Amino acid sequence: MAACALLLLGKKYRGGRNITDTLFELRKFVAPEFIIGVDARRLAGRYAKNFGANHVFLVTGPKLIKAGWVGDVTESLESEGIQYTIFPDVSPNPRDYEVMNGAELYKKKGCDAVIAVGGGSPIDCAKGIGIVVSNEQHILEFEGVDNVSIPAPPLICIPTTSGSAADVSQFAIINDTKRKVKIAIISKKIVPDISLCDPVPLTSLTSDLTAHTGMDALVHSIEAYVSNASSPVTDIQALESIRLISAYLPLAYHNPDHIGYRYKTMLGSLLAGLAFSNASLGAVHAMAHSLGGLSDLPHGECNALLLESVIDYNFEVCPERYETIAQTMNVDCSSHDPQEIKQKLLSALQALRTELGITERLGDLGVSRENIADLAKSAIRDPCLATNPRKPTVSDLEHIYEGAL
Repeated sequence: MAACALLLLGKKYRGGRNITDTLFELRKFVAPEFIIGVDARRLAGRYAKNFGANHVFLVTGPKLIKAGWVGDVTESLESEGIQYTIFPDVSPNPRDYEVMNGAELYKKKGCDAVIAVGGGSPIDCAKGIGIVVSNEQHILEFEGVDNVSIPAPPLICIPTTSGSAADVSQFAIINDTKRKVKIAIISKKIVPDISLCDPVPLTSLTSDLTAHTGMDALVHSIEAYVSNASSPVTDIQALESIRLISAYLPLAYHNPDHIGYRYKTMLGSLLAGLAFSNASLGAVHAMAHSLGGLSDLPHGECNALLLESVIDYNFEVCPERYETIAQTMNVDCSSHDPQEIKQKLLSALQALRTELGITERLGDLGVSRENIADLAKSAIRDPCLATNPRKPTVSDLEHIYEGAL
């Protein structure tokens, strides 16, 4: 993975200071254009016109249509004289066949651009549809890093959760229904053209979705910060994301109609997405992908339940990074004792989960010890593990799963 290949400069610089980080390394970053603010969704028609679209393929879900957010988008398309076809057949964990069905309908209708309205599932499905259409290959053939040859048609994203950040990332996660695993597609060719980040649709999120997607965003930023492909740029984004989400997610959870709190969580999710898209992720996401593929569990909930066990495993190789995360979450680190700081950080994350109503463990969700060997074998092949700060074995992953049961 290009984003994972770090060249650590072990050289002397200015007064003999030993450089052991990546401050002077040449790095490349990818990010789409984005607009954030109230009613950003209503700009969809204008941007579709800017991209020269005549017939938009709109990927979404039934609940979002019912909530009225899709209607706002189609109204903006109509105002610009742009035709559209709505594709609402997307599962919470998008399936390979859903992508292929969408691509077939896209071609049948003669579409020339894509709009995704929704959380990570519709957006990832839309990304998949775009590359299938442009490359004329099955979606599963793009698994891995840099396997997309031809860019997708223009893609406009309107995220309706503050969690996945698929609207700004070079990642797409698709469920391989035959193997029962989630595959990761990582390519700069699937970075959306623009994201219209509007906090208003977040007010229709259920409390569970608020909690699960918000924790997904927090895990994005934590994993990006401790990633072995982190950088000064992604560090700034990740830490500000951690600060925003840890402070405002509980407030948004308890006050779902408060636009100010929703805006802060959306901003936190956006920054987390920019961070992990360029620094990648780690063991939490690799293991959550495995869980989601086998059991079809909510992705954000899987992340939340695995986070503490993974931190416990990773902590010894980058304690200073985790101490900075703890400080950003307002955890008292005055002792500077690594073990004490680790326990305080884990306690703070557990308290946050509890406040958000995520009190179960993996065993409560139907995961058993009999599943662990298969889960670990699947997770060890996930590309997100390449940037975990500590390189785990299959046995290590089994122990982490056991710790979260």
